[in-house]
Amino acid sequence: MSTVLDVTQSLSGQEWRWRSTSADARDPGFQPDDLVTQLLLARGASRETLDANRNPTIRSFMPDPSVFQDMDKAAERIADAILKREKVTIFGDYDVDGATSAALLIRLLRALGLEAGYYIPDRLMEGYGPSGEALVKLGQQGSDLVVTVDCGAMAFEALNMARAANVEVIVVDHHKCAAELPDALALVNPNRLDESDAGAEHGHLAAVGMAFLLGAAIIRTLRQRDYFRDRPEPRLLELLDIVALGTVADVAQLRGLNRAFVAQGLKVLSGRKNIGMSALIDASRLKRAPISSDLGFALGPRINAGGRVGKSDLGVRLLTTEDPEEARTIATELDHLNQERRAIEAHVLEEAEAMCRNMHNQEIAVLSGKGWHPGVIGIVASRIKEKLNRPAIIVAEDDAGIGKGSGRSIAGVDLGAAIIAAKDSGLLIAGGGHAMAAGITIESGKIPAFTEFLNEHLADRVGQARSEKSLLVDAVLSPRGVNPLFVEAMEEAGPFGMGWPAPKIVAGPVRIIKCDIVGKDHVRLIVSGDDGGSIKAIAFRAAETDMGQALLSAPKSRKLWIAGRAKIDDWGSRPAAEIHVEDAAWAD
Repeated sequence: MSTVLDVTQSLSGQEWRWRSTSADARDPGFQPDDLVTQLLLARGASRETLDANRNPTIRSFMPDPSVFQDMDKAAERIADAILKREKVTIFGDYDVDGATSAALLIRLLRALGLEAGYYIPDRLMEGYGPSGEALVKLGQQGSDLVVTVDCGAMAFEALNMARAANVEVIVVDHHKCAAELPDALALVNPNRLDESDAGAEHGHLAAVGMAFLLGAAIIRTLRQRDYFRDRPEPRLLELLDIVALGTVADVAQLRGLNRAFVAQGLKVLSGRKNIGMSALIDASRLKRAPISSDLGFALGPRINAGGRVGKSDLGVRLLTTEDPEEARTIATELDHLNQERRAIEAHVLEEAEAMCRNMHNQEIAVLSGKGWHPGVIGIVASRIKEKLNRPAIIVAEDDAGIGKGSGRSIAGVDLGAAIIAAKDSGLLIAGGGHAMAAGITIESGKIPAFTEFLNEHLADRVGQARSEKSLLVDAVLSPRGVNPLFVEAMEEAGPFGMGWPAPKIVAGPVRIIKCDIVGKDHVRLIVSGDDGGSIKAIAFRAAETDMGQALLSAPKSRKLWIAGRAKIDDWGSRPAAEIHVEDAAWAD
């Protein structure tokens, strides 16, 4: 990758490099690629898979569910429960992935003639994952089978208690597994260490994606048993709106099957057939059909708010209700809870940011505080990670001396594996996760030792990842080139998200016409170029950064390049293009 515009030290201190080149003009028979092809190739698509990635469909990327360990065993047992009309309970996590996974299986089983119950643990009172007490209680209440979704991969004690009480449990998860597996009837997880190569290729799926594949296996099993001789098969594809929401909100990598889940799920979502999802769109005040980013920034946070600061089962109730009035009521409550969550988050973030000033020689930021709300620590960890460009773990300590922590990592640093190693070393009561996110339970007195452990194990990798950080650029344009037609053309290479990054462009050279601070630390700009074009731009949460300060104090006579994502601003009478600025560099 070569340097873009000779920028080796931008205003944020990084080098600008081309993401990729799709074809070499020096090759005989060189033919330039169109824009979308260039974007697809730069994101890892091969020329053989261009058509599949340009229009990602389930058929193009769907594996045979049987490639996954225990998938057939799980499907057979659930099919038995359907045929025998047994009592089945879906045990879900309290976040969006857990809520969507549970909702998908509940809606599917309902369509198959079985009304399944659900159990979502209270975040504050019960914590993450299945407890033995809860599983045993479900058995005592008559559940013949419990299916955990988005949790259970490390629930050794809980599943032992369930087994002793003759409660059958199937685990459907995607979090990292240890070499030893808990004692479940079946454990479906692409990240099992003994997973087949074909199954492990799908280790980036969210739990809701695995639930969808389980649904396909259940339908196939029932078809083989002639269950649909006198009844229609459920249309599993109609549940893709739920799968898309859980996939994006869980920040799963949007490559392969996940791209198809989201691309096709957005089409289902636009039809607004799910009453609860439709009410959620209205509560989010979206005036157009949702796009991929809306799943992560508008719909997902509202589902999450129930588990963070409200009632943990609100998300599942919303996504499974058939009553429009109940849907409106729940969606409104979730919207109010989301506003409350934002206020709590702002308070914890302010205190955590103050602690950052006292960090010395730490490549991993482990920050803890008494009285912090456990429901917002994951969001705060993301904010601190972005601010420091290093992994961050935020721990909320209670009066009993127990801390609940949530961590977020940077690209190239596997935080989940380090957390599991810390647990194996006796530093944690509980812990697990995946490369980019993890959760822990820890005694307050062990936080310093845990911090030291992480820094010893990850410091070199973090340092290397940070030193390698650069802005990867897809295109350089003059200001007039940043227009709605160009933005719409780039969007054809979507959906974009984790693992399939949105295109980054550089525009310029430009002069700043206006620059000020709006909202909380956002830098707003209007810039113009020598070609007569002008662009509106905004740099979110940048006012206190080196780049933000440079932009705010830049003389209007000085030229610069601005880099970031081009978006459509559709608030005015006519759509216009704007840039969400991630970096800038002097052009003279």
